[in-house]
Amino acid sequence: MFCDEFGCSFLERLRRTWAPRGQRPVIRRVTSDRRILTTAVGPTLSGHIYTRYFEGGMKSRDVMVVLKHFPRYLPAGFILICDHASIHTSEETLRFLFEHPEILVEPLPKYAPELNPEEYCHGAVKARFANATPANRMEMRQRLDQGFSRLRRRPDLLLSFIHTAGIRVKQLWLN
Repeated sequence: MFCDEFGCSFLERLRRTWAPRGQRPVIRRVTSDRRILTTAVGPTLSGHIYTRYFEGGMKSRDVMVVLKHFPRYLPAGFILICDHASIHTSEETLRFLFEHPEILVEPLPKYAPELNPEEYCHGAVKARFANATPANRMEMRQRLDQGFSRLRRRPDLLLSFIHTAGIRVKQLWLN
């Protein structure tokens, strides 16, 4: 399982959009905290994408929540591939991983997001989220859920993210 997290806020970057001819597009923006919602995402070679949401930014204790949550859906003993974010390498997280030897961790090199297929997953979700104007956290989460649901129905996209990250697999182990 590849794992990473990304944040969403009401201050997301605006992108080019459309409007009826002769009219200027109007996008309502709600301003608030920098990171309203953080999503931990775990795509797998079996074609699944697991998600877990957190209010605000993630802390080390939230990583442990994810590491307890995702394995319920995975086979016993799995490989976790993640970056060197401080919450992944904190003493608290390392202690948890030491106590759970069934989780084999393969760290990605520092500053190499292009090697993690999850980056492309959340990039695709956020691209469809562009110019959206959710009124509240619940609507924001619904939009994110819609984006991940779309990816779950498109294993070809997930496979392309894996290939773009430089991982050579011929097919996903869909079950």
